[in-house]
Amino acid sequence: MSMLGSEPVLQAPQRVLAILGMHRSGTSCLTGSLQDAGLELGDCHTWNPYNKKGNRENQAFVDLHDAILAANGGAWDKPPRKVRWQQEHYEWARNILAEQTMTGVFGFKDPRALLVIDGWRKVLPSLEFVGIFRHPEAVVQSLANRSQLARDHALALWFHYNRALWHLYKKERFPVLCFDEGEQEFQAKVASLTPQLGLTREEHVATFYDRSLKQYCGESLSTLPWRVRRLYQNLRKVSV
Repeated sequence: MSMLGSEPVLQAPQRVLAILGMHRSGTSCLTGSLQDAGLELGDCHTWNPYNKKGNRENQAFVDLHDAILAANGGAWDKPPRKVRWQQEHYEWARNILAEQTMTGVFGFKDPRALLVIDGWRKVLPSLEFVGIFRHPEAVVQSLANRSQLARDHALALWFHYNRALWHLYKKERFPVLCFDEGEQEFQAKVASLTPQLGLTREEHVATFYDRSLKQYCGESLSTLPWRVRRLYQNLRKVSV
């Protein structure tokens, strides 16, 4: 990172996109689909036990986010009430971006990013966003399978993460997708977004979406707490 006077000059890709959403909500599918269209992800995971195509997370970002949450007494499944970045976290973030100074559009995906996003907005004011959400019951079922989380805990996490997504949307007005839709509709909406995201790979083949990995679905809202139900309905209203 070079210096101009006393102010650091940030070295970063020309455009950086954060893919935001709650765990088990389609963030991997969205990120992989955007990668098909030309989004650069750096060194990302291409396989894990719960997603044979990989969660498309760059471990450098995950490690930073885990460290920030831990420094605030929390974790991905125990969100802190307030999150404060320390100076070392800002330097860490700048160094990660400096290692990704490539041509084109660079993106990162980690559900934890929703919990620490204010720090990223300070590091990179030009940061762009695209979000995704999913029916609370589908997320509850998936988290029970992956992490053995109790229903009340999973619903509380769904609400915390998606409330952060909603609040950020109201400030920034970025595209938000719903992962409850069918494959064709989802793919069509991703394709319609790629030009505005600066992704211009011509005649790309969308190969990431895999119906076999989408094992859970949500239907009724009637058994959900009112605040969860209302937040889901608000997100549906603004989704593309």
